[in-house]
Amino acid sequence: MSVSEIEREAATAASTGTARRRPVLGTAAVAALAVVGVLAWRRGGVTDPLARFLVAAAVVVLTAHLLGALFRRFGQPQVVGEVVGGLLLGPSALGLLWPAGQQWLFTAPVRQGLGSAADLGLVVFMFLVGCRIRPEELRVRGGALLGLGVGSLLLPFLGGVGLALLLGDRLADGTRSAAETLFLGLALSVTALPVLARILAELRLTDHPHGQLALGAAALGDAIGWGALTVLLAVLGGGPAQGAALTVAALLALLPAVHYGLRPALAALVDWAEREPSSRTGQLLAGLLAGLLALAALTQWFGLHPVVGALLFGAATPGGHPAVRRICGQLEGFTSAVLLPLFFVGVGLRTSAGAVLGDPGGWLLLLAVLAVAVGGKLLGAVLGTSVAGVPAGDGLRLGVLMNCRGVTELVVITIGHQAGLVNDLGATVLVLMAVLTTAATAPAYRLLERRAAG
Repeated sequence: MSVSEIEREAATAASTGTARRRPVLGTAAVAALAVVGVLAWRRGGVTDPLARFLVAAAVVVLTAHLLGALFRRFGQPQVVGEVVGGLLLGPSALGLLWPAGQQWLFTAPVRQGLGSAADLGLVVFMFLVGCRIRPEELRVRGGALLGLGVGSLLLPFLGGVGLALLLGDRLADGTRSAAETLFLGLALSVTALPVLARILAELRLTDHPHGQLALGAAALGDAIGWGALTVLLAVLGGGPAQGAALTVAALLALLPAVHYGLRPALAALVDWAEREPSSRTGQLLAGLLAGLLALAALTQWFGLHPVVGALLFGAATPGGHPAVRRICGQLEGFTSAVLLPLFFVGVGLRTSAGAVLGDPGGWLLLLAVLAVAVGGKLLGAVLGTSVAGVPAGDGLRLGVLMNCRGVTELVVITIGHQAGLVNDLGATVLVLMAVLTTAATAPAYRLLERRAAG
């Protein structure tokens, strides 16, 4: 045996021994860390506020992603699993099975920290939604898009208004009946554009006529719905600027300022950054984030909601530009992975499904809301598209797609709950309705497709 062969064998043996020792060393290190953690816990527990916040955030993110992956295996969009994860960490599951653990994990300071992080994620998320709304594209989609968008928005809105007039005392506190009635109509007419886009991709319908029509109608409906909600919040007023009149005046001044001032300025900024993308992309990202947060803070100060400013800023940004698409991809990854799960758990902590499911009256209330929300979307889509000559079967399938509510519905519910437009029971019913209708979208569409093919 030559010297080189002996050296090679010695090197191989050494590397093999090292590889065998690594699992042992890793196990020993984990065990030692666990022992130190137990000793620290017995000494006084985890009392540092930052450590408590980070532990809770880690539990939230891990739970959301595990549930999201599980639901994707069953053909559901990941967001359904993430919302269910938030419900499981709230009083509906963890608070019911292990109340001491739930109270230890989500103390008042921890909830406040999670809420601030969730608000930041919500602002970024609504900016991303606004970037997908292209008004110039909505104008060229034709009568079918207009019929689908208006029909699937108008009928559930009217149904929600009627339901609020009949059952308003159960869903709201009755202090501002007109605003509460209008809000419930808006809450039942929402379609979640981002979640719908994800479902269409999983169904391979993004380039299909149904997918294109549904996306355009959802964008149109979102624009109308958010505009109506913005006006409603402006009329209510109540922000630091004080007074509904001042809030409405601020809104009337804000809309042309965004369209005629901010929109061309952002287009010029994006064009400037694209001339030297290697050195200016970071500056573009910083500029967009700074402007986004500033406009969100301004709308909050005006007595609206920060998501209104975020949505307007996104709609004013040239979302079709390659530089903006790259930045949106970067923001979407972190927002979807970390910040939105924190928002979901915030919804879950305010939602107690036992208050609805443990009461026969709650079941009836949930079924009534589901019937109006689903039936209004389906009937509105069929009637709206029939005006443009779309067959009833296609209109029904489009109505199923428009029943996807997802995150956008949860945002609307959160805004209404914070503004006092819906009580705890009403918010819980609306959250359950949003989860159920979103989960049913893809299976119902596949079922109708198989029946049509058969």
